[in-house]
Amino acid sequence: MSHPTISRIRRALSALDGWVEGECFRGWDPYDALNSPLLKWLTFNSRLMGIAWVQLLKRSPINLRPLLGVPKGYNPKGMGLFLASYLRYYRITGNPRHLERAHFFARWLQEHVSPGYSGACWGYNFDWPNRSFFAPSGTPTLVNTVFIARAFLDGHSWLGEEEWLNVARSACDFILSDLNRHQEGDGLCFSYTPLDQRRVHNANVLAASLLARVASLTGESGLLDTARRAVAYTIARQRPDGSWPYGEDRLDSWVDGYHTGFVLVALAEYRDYSGANHIDECLACGYDFYKQKCFADGWVPRFSPESLYPIDIHCVAQAILTFCRFSGLDDKALGRAAAVAMWAIANMQDDQGSFHFQMRRHYRIRIPYMRWGQAWLFRALTELLETLVAVEQ
Repeated sequence: MSHPTISRIRRALSALDGWVEGECFRGWDPYDALNSPLLKWLTFNSRLMGIAWVQLLKRSPINLRPLLGVPKGYNPKGMGLFLASYLRYYRITGNPRHLERAHFFARWLQEHVSPGYSGACWGYNFDWPNRSFFAPSGTPTLVNTVFIARAFLDGHSWLGEEEWLNVARSACDFILSDLNRHQEGDGLCFSYTPLDQRRVHNANVLAASLLARVASLTGESGLLDTARRAVAYTIARQRPDGSWPYGEDRLDSWVDGYHTGFVLVALAEYRDYSGANHIDECLACGYDFYKQKCFADGWVPRFSPESLYPIDIHCVAQAILTFCRFSGLDDKALGRAAAVAMWAIANMQDDQGSFHFQMRRHYRIRIPYMRWGQAWLFRALTELLETLVAVEQ
């Protein structure tokens, strides 16, 4: 990759670093509407009214949160993404400030584990009404827990922090003991939270990837067998075109770009940590679908195979991460990752360093959401930069 590309990514990352530092890593979220006391009261204890308020604020190009009393806050998932990002930033730069930041995020996460569960787990800092159930603030989710546990495992691997391995192993206890399971034959699917019965594929294989990675360090065959069964469930439901629906319920049958990327990366990690090469054909078919159907002009991430809009910063970040992950299997993948990043820097990063939320067909939402946009782009750009620098060397 050319030196100007690396330099441009470094500058963009430095500007983003400065912005999130200036905000002290606190921010708003697309789904935090019910942190407004007024809007929470105006739901009248109705989940559907809660969804309506969340969607109204999420789609508005004007940030109504200051008027409605929604405070900026620390988001546990965002903090986990920052932990993973600053660990990588330290590996790239050797700057001790980045290592200090990583330890700050690790301490915060250990101090803010959701209480009352069998293992370490984390939720959101807002009430979350969704299509299927209502999750009060702090309700742990499988997805949040896996991404945070992954970051602790990175720190264990790179810094030798033994306690961080213990945190990740504890997260496995949450998955195994507190989540609901749907079993069919030899396959199983974990629920998204302890409160629901949804069968969501990206969450299920994220769990499998974490269990397999921890098993590779602890030698626990039971973890690996459970991971194998979760992967078997999701692989069996891959569609003929290579895609996966978001979930198995009737209302979850859609396909989108960033969840497809989640599934692919999680399956690739499961394969690497388990040695399960028999899923290679499944991965190749899914990756081909992703490349062919989830992008416009080769590098602009589509929200779904049917629609370019909204061009969402989360789709951008996951595209970079997915192509980085598959760069060992596809000699064009790293170039695609860099092209996505350069496009996003040119089209979605503002002069202060933060990234816009969405480009919609007729308007743009410039609100710099901390978890959804900044933490994910930080995570993606640090991985891309680390990969590019390694190739240069």
